[in-house]
Amino acid sequence: MQFTQGLHRAVQMQPDAIATVHGERQKTFAQLADRVARLAAGYAQLGLQPGDRVCILCLNSDRYLESYLALAWAGLVVNPANFRWSPPEVIYSIDDSLCKALIVDDHFGKDAQEIMDGCDSLQHLIFAGDGDGDGPAGATKHEALVNDNDPAADREVGGDELFGIFYTGGTTGRPKGVMLTHTSICTAALSLLAEGCFAGRGATCLHAAPMFHLADMMNTTCSVIRGAKHVFCPAFKPDAVLSLVQDNGVTDLLLVPAMLQAMVAFPGTAEADTSCVQRVLYGASPASETLLDAVMQAFPNAGLLQVYGMTENSAVSTVLPPYQHTQEGRAAGNKLQSGGRAALHTAVRIVDDNDQELPRGTAGEIIVRGPGLMKGYLNKPEATAEALKNGWMHTGDMGVMDEDGFVSVVDRKKDMIITGGENVYSAEVENAASKHPAVAQVAVIGIPHEEMGEQVHACVVLKEGAELTQEDLYAHCKTMIAGYKSPRSLSTHDALPLSGAGKVLKTELRKPHWEGRERGVN
Repeated sequence: MQFTQGLHRAVQMQPDAIATVHGERQKTFAQLADRVARLAAGYAQLGLQPGDRVCILCLNSDRYLESYLALAWAGLVVNPANFRWSPPEVIYSIDDSLCKALIVDDHFGKDAQEIMDGCDSLQHLIFAGDGDGDGPAGATKHEALVNDNDPAADREVGGDELFGIFYTGGTTGRPKGVMLTHTSICTAALSLLAEGCFAGRGATCLHAAPMFHLADMMNTTCSVIRGAKHVFCPAFKPDAVLSLVQDNGVTDLLLVPAMLQAMVAFPGTAEADTSCVQRVLYGASPASETLLDAVMQAFPNAGLLQVYGMTENSAVSTVLPPYQHTQEGRAAGNKLQSGGRAALHTAVRIVDDNDQELPRGTAGEIIVRGPGLMKGYLNKPEATAEALKNGWMHTGDMGVMDEDGFVSVVDRKKDMIITGGENVYSAEVENAASKHPAVAQVAVIGIPHEEMGEQVHACVVLKEGAELTQEDLYAHCKTMIAGYKSPRSLSTHDALPLSGAGKVLKTELRKPHWEGRERGVN
């Protein structure tokens, strides 16, 4: 399998159909394929060779999709940078993956020089923005690479060859580069297509979730394979989403629960004509039944489909199909607070600490196996061996499986918080917070939050005579890590609770925030 395969098929079947819509720009599939082939030739003209890594730091756009496709066409490997990261975090991922080129747009052009100066591996800067002029100093324009080169043949790289390196939070304070192959992402997408996503001809997807994220990567790959029309929302805003849905007849939406919450709370949603939406795909964190009811009211013709997964297995482990969201499905046995059953391409087990499968209804670690799994963590053989022990991805999530095979996440084995669909590892936040001059000790935990699922909360022991506000700590941390990782609430303590071995007992710190709840995650 290869990522570009769907584009070739779409050109063969519907060359004159609209492939991309970004503002006033529209391209047919024939035009898209021509631009991708020319862009791939432009990358080669810069001196980039198959296997070289290229970082994209951009908001959602048609040029983001063209870059994804052209990099695969040229046999290059993509590193889609999280645009919420601070420049030092982006620099780390670029140097760790030895990227030779950086692609930026108007929004991130201002950071380009700092990133280029901070990276040893970068040789080229490519400007994929819309603004007047040539972009940042020394940049080669995306459009120039398209216009100044003849089309190159697709190198047809695929299968177990590396498609991309996707960075996720690190338990030791540094993000880990998850290596995903063409087979990994394509089989996961085919599994979702088999569940009914982008069903039939004429499907139109909206890129409202960030395109760097594995959730939208699945949206992208499904759409490429299906030959669906791509509509781009540069950054999520409820009014922009509604406008694009109505103007383009969007059939398929992917939104994380925090986005769903924002959509149903937005005053204009009730009056909007959303009848064209046929499917709403959600995941990354659980959604309450109340929220799902409101979503179904906001999108009356849409079937809802939940996916539970992680970057390490191309975002798809289990699927809760539309039927389970209906009143009929709920009456037959309400499974809405589960993550669904094993996806068509995966095997899922609940195991004890010795990897022995546990009886149904018994909590244990969720492990997953299948062709969607990563090749491993870049430059981290020990972490790879631990995660992929015995050929199974050990998710770090604690769950139970019922008699019907539905899996529910009940807690986390790893010290991780999921806020707004983004993974945040406590160690990374603690490393940043501990550098504040007022902080003697700090432990970071996740506490329940109605809209974001969980909120990053810092438990701090202050140095003698020191004072600290949440605003001060947030501002300090944001200079080193992304804003979504920085603490949004703060409590001060005389001392942190410790085990006999001197380890901070986060279970004790979490207890008052989670009392009365069935699960230790939200």
